[in-house]
Amino acid sequence: MLAAAIGDCVHVAGLHAVIRIAREAGFETIMLGPAVAPERVVDAIREHDPDLVAISYRLSPQAGANVLRHFQRLVQEAGLSRRRFVFGGTPPVCRIAERLPLFERAFDGTEGPEAVLAYFRGVPLEERQVSWPQTLPERIAFRAPEPIIRHHYGQPSFEETLEGVRLLAESETLDVISLGVDQNTQEHFFHPEEADPKQDGAGGVPVRTPEQFRALYEASRTGNYPLMRSYAGTRNLIRMAEVLHETINLAWGAIPLTWYSVLDGRSDRSLRETILEAQEVMRWHASRGIPVEMNESHHWSLRDAHDTIAVVMAYLAARNAKAAGVRHYVAQYMFNTPPETSFAMDLAKMLAKVELIESLQDETFEVFRETRVGLRSHPPNLDEAKGHMAASIFLQMALKPHILHVVAYSEADHAATAPEIIESCRIARGVVRDFLGGAPDMTADPRVQARKEELLAEAQVLLDAIASLAPPGVEDPFTDADTLTRAVTIGLLDTPHFAGNPAPEVRGELVTQPVDGKIVAVDPDSGRILTERERVDRILQRASARS
Repeated sequence: MLAAAIGDCVHVAGLHAVIRIAREAGFETIMLGPAVAPERVVDAIREHDPDLVAISYRLSPQAGANVLRHFQRLVQEAGLSRRRFVFGGTPPVCRIAERLPLFERAFDGTEGPEAVLAYFRGVPLEERQVSWPQTLPERIAFRAPEPIIRHHYGQPSFEETLEGVRLLAESETLDVISLGVDQNTQEHFFHPEEADPKQDGAGGVPVRTPEQFRALYEASRTGNYPLMRSYAGTRNLIRMAEVLHETINLAWGAIPLTWYSVLDGRSDRSLRETILEAQEVMRWHASRGIPVEMNESHHWSLRDAHDTIAVVMAYLAARNAKAAGVRHYVAQYMFNTPPETSFAMDLAKMLAKVELIESLQDETFEVFRETRVGLRSHPPNLDEAKGHMAASIFLQMALKPHILHVVAYSEADHAATAPEIIESCRIARGVVRDFLGGAPDMTADPRVQARKEELLAEAQVLLDAIASLAPPGVEDPFTDADTLTRAVTIGLLDTPHFAGNPAPEVRGELVTQPVDGKIVAVDPDSGRILTERERVDRILQRASARS
C-alpha cells in the first residue's frame, strides 16, 4: 500500500493509524509523507506499482475538491486508474471523494478501526458479521485493550424501538444493546391479564410476545452485529430467561440477589424467596454457559446505604454466583452513586469491591469488570451532562473495565433516543482512546489507597457479623438464604430508604450522610460518624436482647 497526505495537507496522524491497521491486515506499506504534490504521488505509483493507494486530505472541502479532481485526472492520463484507491479525511471531503469514480471507499474516522481492518482484509460489508464475535468473552477479547460498549435502549413505542435498534447496529458505535423493557413486560409478561394497560411503555419498550423479542434481535443483525440482552423480569425469572435465551441469544443474564422483591416493592416476593429464586436462576444460566451479572451492590448505594454495605453486597453477590456454578461473572461498578460521592472516594470504594470480588477468581470463575455512570448524578442541563459523562468515564477507565456501560447524557431529562445514544457512545469511545493513550495512575493516589484499606477493614467487620448469624451446620453463611435474610431483618444490611416500608424483613433505621466525599453511617441522635464496629455491635446487642 502506498500512502500520502496530498496537496498542502500536513495532517498525517490518521494516515499513520491506517498504516498500522493495513500492516495488521498483511500489507507492506510505503509512506510518502505530508503535503505530497499530486504529480509526485503519480510518479510513486509508477515506481512502486502498489496494489492499493491510500490518499488523505483534511483541509477545506473547496480546496480538497480541486486537489482530488486534479489527482484523478493525472492518474487517468497516466493509465494508472485500474488499481485500487481509498481515501481518508474529514466528512465533508469524504463526501466529495465518494462522488469521484477513482476512489472505491472513503473513511471519515467515524467507522472505527474494525471497519477499516475489514476493508483491508477484503471482507465485503454484507459479510462482515462473520468477524463480529457473538459471545461475551469472545467480544471482550476481540475489542481489547478497549472495553466493549453497552447501552440500554427502549422507547415507549415498539415500532420506534425496532427502528432504533437497527440504527444503533448500523452505527457500529456500541457492542451490546440492552433492551429496556417496560414494567408490564418485566412483571406481567406471562400474566398479561394482570398488566395495567395505562402503564404500557412505562420505563421502556412494551414487549408482549416472544415474536416481538425475536423481531428486535433480527433488527440488530446488521452493522457490527451487537450482542443483545434485556432487563430482567421481576417474577417468573427462569421462564423469562428461557424466552430471552431463545429469542435474542441472551449475551448475559442480570439477576438481583435480594432486590425486585418486598425490599423495593417491584414484586411481592419475600426476601427469602427472592434469594432462593435468584440462586436457582443463576444455576440455570450457569448450566447453559450464559454469563451472569448480579444487580445488587449499586441498589444499596442508590438507596443511600453507606459505602461499607455497598462493598459487602458486591462481594456477597459474586460469592453467590460462584457457588451457583457461574463461569463468567460480570461485576457491575456503578460510579457517582450516591451523587454526593467524590471521584477519589468513589474510586476507593470500587477498588475495595474489585479486591474482594476478584479474590474469588480461579480457573472456574472469571470476572469481567463493567463500569457505568450513576443515573442520579447526571445534571439535567444536557451540555453539563455531556461533560459529566465524559469525566466519569475517564475516572472509570482507572478500573480497566472490560465492559463500559454508557448512560447517555440525556437520561436525566428523558429516555435516550437512538441518535443520542450514538452520540454518547462516540463521546465515550473518544474518552477511552484518550485514556489508553497514556493517563496517570489515579489508583495510586494516597487518599484513594487509604480509603480502600479502610473500607476493606470495615467490610470484614460486617462480613464477620453476618457469618455469626448462621446456625450450626451451615456450610457457607454468605450463600445461606436464611442467614442473609436475618442480616437484613436485624438491620446489619439496611438503608435509609427502608423507612416506611411495611415489609417485615426490613428496618429502615440506618442513618447515613456524605462526609468528605464518602457515604458514612452516623448516630441518629448525635450525628456522629459511627465506625462499622460500633454500628454492628449496637445491632447485635439489640438483636440478642430481643431474642
